[in-house]
Amino acid sequence: MAAAGGGFEDPAADVLAQAAAAFGLLASPARLHIVWVLSRGESDVTGLAERVGGALPAVSQHLTKLKLAGLVRSRREGRRQVYYVDDPDIVEVVHLLVGRLSDRAAPVRRRLHGL
Repeated sequence: MAAAGGGFEDPAADVLAQAAAAFGLLASPARLHIVWVLSRGESDVTGLAERVGGALPAVSQHLTKLKLAGLVRSRREGRRQVYYVDDPDIVEVVHLLVGRLSDRAAPVRRRLHGL
């Protein structure tokens, strides 16, 4: 790691690549919505599809990508596969970003609603 002008060290290239890959996966509104829902509690693919308004095969494909990246995990409960986010840092990042953007958009929505 190289030290920057302010004395802070830059992250290693592999760390930056991993972060970019995670942000790339979360750049999809559907995948971001899935992670948001799972950050609130675990769910099976049917419940997720209903909640995010996606087709079951599409939600399943998104979950596969999120699992391969390590952003989502699953466990078997009988015949069901239950999905969850097991990384509190991912939950914090998603809540922070979506929460801040929601807060910024709220006054605009209130003004538009009043028209």
